[in-house]
Amino acid sequence: MSTMLKLINITKTFNPGSVTEKKALRGIDLELEDGDFVTVIGGNGAGKSTLLNIIAGVHYTDTGSITLDGINLTGKPEYFRAKYLGRVFQDPMMGTAANMEIEENLAMAMRRGKKRGLAWHIKNEEKEFYREKLALLDLGLENRMTAKVGLLSGGQRQALTLLMATLQKPKVLLLDEHTAALDPKTAKKVLELTEDFVTKDKLTTFMVTHNMKDAIRYGNRLIMMMDGQVVYDVRGEAKKALTVEDLLAKFSMSGQVSDKLLG
Repeated sequence: MSTMLKLINITKTFNPGSVTEKKALRGIDLELEDGDFVTVIGGNGAGKSTLLNIIAGVHYTDTGSITLDGINLTGKPEYFRAKYLGRVFQDPMMGTAANMEIEENLAMAMRRGKKRGLAWHIKNEEKEFYREKLALLDLGLENRMTAKVGLLSGGQRQALTLLMATLQKPKVLLLDEHTAALDPKTAKKVLELTEDFVTKDKLTTFMVTHNMKDAIRYGNRLIMMMDGQVVYDVRGEAKKALTVEDLLAKFSMSGQVSDKLLG
C-alpha cells in the first residue's frame, strides 16, 4: 500500500524558555498508509491533540516535515491544508455555521477549496444529492434541509459535521475526540456513522480518543502516546486481540491511567 501521510522528526514546544515551557511532541516519526484507520489514545498532555493540530496546520512544527500524498505541507497554513483534510472537532458547535441552513452548510463544505464565483445558488440536483447524503444519517434531516443548523441538537450537529467533513472524500479525516461531548447513545451512533463513511470511501483516518474501548473497537491500527512520543503502535490481528486490560497495563507503567480512559 502507498503512504498517504508521513511525519518525520516532528517536535513542538510551547512557551519555550519560560516557566510554562511544555515539550508537547518529541521527535514523532509516523506513517499512515492509504486507507489506514488509526485510533490514537493517551493520557492528558500526551500530545494527541497537538499532533492532530500539527497535521491540520493549527500549529507549526519546530522541526521535522509533513508530507501528504506526496504534497509537502511543512510550513503551509491551515487554509492551504483544508482542501485536502476533513476535520471533526470535539465541540459539536465548531464544525457548522449555526445561522445558516442545513443545505447551505453542506454547499459550503462541497465548495471548500474550490474557486467561488459571485453567485450563491444551490441547484436542484445538488439539493437532491444532499438529501440522499442526509438520509444516510438516519436522523430525519433530509426533511429539514432549510432548517437553521442552530436548531439542531449537539448529536445532530456532530453527525452533520461528519457528513460535511467527508463529502469531498478528503485525503485524511481528522477526528479530535469527536464524540466526547455527546451522551453515550448519541456517541455510539456518531461512531457507527464514522465507521460507515470511512469504510465506504476507504478514508485514511486519524481518530484521537480518550476511550479505550472505542480505540480497540474501531480502526485497523492503534497508537498510544505518552509524553509527546509514540510508545505503542499495533495493527491488524494483533490489534483485534487487544483488551482494555492490555492497554491498562501499558498505561499503568507510566501512571497515566484515568477514569476518563475507561469510558
